[in-house]
Amino acid sequence: MKYQKPTINRIDFALASKYGSPLRSQKIKSSIDGVSVNELVKEFGSPLFVFSQKTIEEKYNEFFEAFSSRYPKVQFWWSYKTNYLDAICKLFHKLGSKAEVVSEFEYQKARHLGVEGKDIIFNGPYKPKKALLQAVKEGAKIHIDHLYEINDLEEIASELNIEIPVAIRCNMDTGIYPQWSRFGFNIDNNEAYNAIKRIYEGKKLILTGLHAHIGTFMLTANAYAKETQKLIKLKNKVEQDFGFEIEYIDIGGGFASKNRLKGVYQAPEVVVPSANEYAEAIVNAIYENNKGALPELYLETGRALIDEAGYLLSSVFASKRMPDGKKNYIIDAGVNLLYTNFWYNFEIFLDKRYDGLSEPSQINGPLCMNIDIIAPNIMLPALERGSVLTIWPVGAYNITQSMQFIRYRPNIVLIDKEKNVHLMKKSENLDTIIENELIPQFLQ
Repeated sequence: MKYQKPTINRIDFALASKYGSPLRSQKIKSSIDGVSVNELVKEFGSPLFVFSQKTIEEKYNEFFEAFSSRYPKVQFWWSYKTNYLDAICKLFHKLGSKAEVVSEFEYQKARHLGVEGKDIIFNGPYKPKKALLQAVKEGAKIHIDHLYEINDLEEIASELNIEIPVAIRCNMDTGIYPQWSRFGFNIDNNEAYNAIKRIYEGKKLILTGLHAHIGTFMLTANAYAKETQKLIKLKNKVEQDFGFEIEYIDIGGGFASKNRLKGVYQAPEVVVPSANEYAEAIVNAIYENNKGALPELYLETGRALIDEAGYLLSSVFASKRMPDGKKNYIIDAGVNLLYTNFWYNFEIFLDKRYDGLSEPSQINGPLCMNIDIIAPNIMLPALERGSVLTIWPVGAYNITQSMQFIRYRPNIVLIDKEKNVHLMKKSENLDTIIENELIPQFLQ
């Protein structure tokens, strides 16, 4: 029999909560959608981002069914900032989602993918006039964030001798704190109403929509009910006072995924509302408060549709003991790839069952930085060099917020519904990093 060194594990209270100590059983994930994680790493290298077409379609259909079964006019708009890989955006557009962007870069990316201007919502607090002009000419839905934008659009309307249909972004108190009050115009203090009055008096813009985005990773559906109620009441008032016809309300995004938010000890299955709960709260608020024609309902859902479809495979490079006796593992993926690690406790799976007792451990990334900690407290058995860890869910924001810092960014693949693996983005190399650099002549 293989000799196993006896160990004594100190009780680490950081690994416990008011719900007790963590389970000591090993979490195993040897494959994703039937494709071996070890084979994926062997073919495409480590670390490696992996996305599941099957999961993407299941999540989209789950949310679309939840809303469309309750409301006659529903349109999803894929949030580019959540994940703007070409193949991911194409997949959501193929499913029926249009494009929601927050910068001229994202607008250009949507147009590059063949999305027509009329099928793009242009959000965000910074829209250069040149980008606004292109969006106006191409018929995009422009959501105004501040008064300067009203002025810019009125100038464009005068230059083109047209009236421009617009929407405005609103913020409000929905019982969630801190409030997202930085964007748009406040409803509660009449700032939004006054901005609409300013639009009406300018006679160059036509208000056709109202928009709000109240926060991110929202764990209560009731906040959306309050948001929708306030948007609908504002719709009723401005239609009556100014004669505008509000064609749509956009309730934004922010629906939570099955990720584990730091500081929340209950399982995501317990604390994260279902698609049906979100839909019920929003749709009921429309029916209970709307006067006149029903507006179209827009949703900019990103995280809830993509987060659980994304995995990051990483390999153990080394291990050592910390001065306090805790086992420390160094893996080849760090916070340069997992920016959202600062907010979430990811699930971490082993590629197989390992012999021996689990002990309090820490997982560090490869960066030469003390903050590069993927899991500060986790129970793990003795892992071998080359052991593959699967980190999940990582599909939302980690791709778009990843950075080339110390190490190159890795390959990204998609597993389709027939278990075929497709390379979606190649890993970086020295040429891709320095291609836009210039060395002054005196340093040649």
